[in-house]
This record gives sequence, structure tokens and C-alpha cells, in this order.
Amino acid sequence: MGKKVILLTIIIAGISAFVGERVVNLRKKLLANRELKQNHLPNCRYIKGLDYGSEDITILPGGLAFISTGLKVPGFQTADGPGKIYILDMEEERMKPVELRMGRGFQIDSFNPHGISTYTDDGGAIYLFVVNHPQDESQVEIFKFLDEENSLVYLKTIKHELLISVNDIVAVGPESFYATNDNYFKLQADGYFNEILNMLGMWLSLPWCTVVYYSPEEVKVVSDSFYMANGINVSPDKKHMYVADFLDSKVHVMEIQESKDLMPVKSVDIGTLPDNIEVDPQTGDVWVGCHPNGWKIFFNTPQDDPAGSEVIRIENILSEQPSVQQVYMDDGSVLIGSSVAAHYGGKLLIGSVFHRTLYCDL
Repeated sequence: MGKKVILLTIIIAGISAFVGERVVNLRKKLLANRELKQNHLPNCRYIKGLDYGSEDITILPGGLAFISTGLKVPGFQTADGPGKIYILDMEEERMKPVELRMGRGFQIDSFNPHGISTYTDDGGAIYLFVVNHPQDESQVEIFKFLDEENSLVYLKTIKHELLISVNDIVAVGPESFYATNDNYFKLQADGYFNEILNMLGMWLSLPWCTVVYYSPEEVKVVSDSFYMANGINVSPDKKHMYVADFLDSKVHVMEIQESKDLMPVKSVDIGTLPDNIEVDPQTGDVWVGCHPNGWKIFFNTPQDDPAGSEVIRIENILSEQPSVQQVYMDDGSVLIGSSVAAHYGGKLLIGSVFHRTLYCDL
């Protein structure tokens, strides 16, 4: 009897030590002990009308910004009603967002927009791709943008077994795109088993997440071994793909092959947790909205201990020595949970997952 008690004690002690080590490791990955020092830009103000998040922002070469807002995630307080897509003309002084009307045939009541991307064809037609999570599903909606009418014409919905838990997307054709999966198991509205498995994978630091290429002719995993694949975008010359790994504090540089596969080139450590990625088409600079303390964004208590915000700019990312610069930092007193930073002509839009949107004049 004594030997069994000793053995059981050893097993319990071993499990406790393992659990403790994993918790310490996860806190380290989430930068839980990081102190946030304010690094504000001198000319910033809120964009009126965008009060419930602006999870992703992308800007056309002429200065027209598309903004997704109203993302709903269990456990976080968000706006009532479905999500929305806004446009904002960066060339106007008023900087007033305009809600885009949705065309017929689209289920607006369950619209839950996440990452977005645009594609402009040779004829000048603009397509908007939106990651949508109705009832915890993962699917991609494709719209055609009608500028004069401030509306979106619904074209089609794309679902596929490889689009498990899509976070962000970059369009490369009228019906083609690359997408990141930030979880390995599909989330389900009617149960928590897969959610527990995903949390276990994060807790154990398992690099399970993938990047998927989709076209009408072919769908496949083109890159894997990410801890939590998040933002994704393409270089101005369309030769390289940039992928943010949230739990690894890195932006990965991948070369696009003729087969559409992504070949790893290198990774850039940015010292913070990257969310969405935007690329300046003129300079090639990579702008990243980041979470400086991931523990606070996961265990969300905005009234008591709000998550901070951070913006990183990477210059010359393809060179041997890229320049990683912190452009903005806030402890959560101004902006909670920054998710994207989009630059245009000396102006910067900083979006957030559930909070507000900042416009800063650089």
C-alpha cells in the first residue's frame, strides 16, 4: 500500500510540474509579463462611427480603405446585430466612414466578418474577399464593389474542408486566394470538444496551423507548422508572401512557387504578437498591428486591465538585415487590442478587434 501511495505521489508531482512548466511557457509566449511603455504619435484621433472594432483594414492604391467591423467571438462584448463593411476615403479631410450596402442573395443577419482582402482585375473591377464566421463556421465571401453606389454585389460563398478556422486572407485572383488557419480543429457551434483540443494544442505549443491556397481548380495546404497563423499578405511584386505567426512573435517570409506552394525564405522576429499584415505598395514596407501582451487579450478584462496596442513597421524585409521599428504603443488607455495598421500617404489607420479605430497623421 505504501509503494502505491509513493508512486501516486510521484505521478501527481510529475503532472503538476509539467502543467506548471506549460503555463510558464504559455505566459512567456504571450508576453504576459511585458510592461507597456507609451509611445504615442502626436496627431491621432478616433474615427467616429467605428466604435465596435475594425478587425481588418486594407487600402486601395487611390486611398480608399475597406474596413471590417463587428466581429463576434464568444466571451467578448461586441455590438448587437450583424457585422458590417465600411469604406473610408483617405484623401478626404472629413474621414467619414460609409457603410456599404449588401446586395441580394447574401445572408446579412449572420454576417460575422474577420479578415478581408481586395483584388482588382485587368478591367479595373474591384473584388472584396471577406472571411465570415456565421454560427462559428469558416467561409469566404466574394463580392464585387460598386463605387458609385457604395454597395457590394454578392457573388459567391466558398466553403472547403481545408478552410478549418480561417483568420485572414489575401486575394490573388477573382476567385483565388491564400488563407491562414489559426486553429487545427474546426470550431463548432454545438459543442466545445474541438475548442478544448485547440486550446490544448496552444498550451502544448504544437505547430499545427496551416496556410491554404484556394482556386476553382485546386485547393491544398501550401505551408504548415505555424503555432497560430494569423495575418497574411503579398509583396508588391507578387513574388513573396508574408505570414504572421501570433504565438511565435514572427513574420515569416515565403517565396511563391509556380505550383502555388510557399517556400520558406526566412522569419523576422518582431518581439510582439503579430495580427494582421498590410504592405505599402509604394515602398514595400510591412505594417503590422500587434498585441503587446497576449495574456490580456485572451483573458479579456477591459475595465480592470485592458489589453494594449502596438504598431510595427518592417523596412527592407527581403534584405539580410530588415529594420523593425515600433511606430506606436499604448497601454490600453487609448486603444484596446490593435489588430491592423494600414498606411497611406503619411496617414495611418490603426484598427482593433473590438474597440475603436485611430487615425494618425504621421
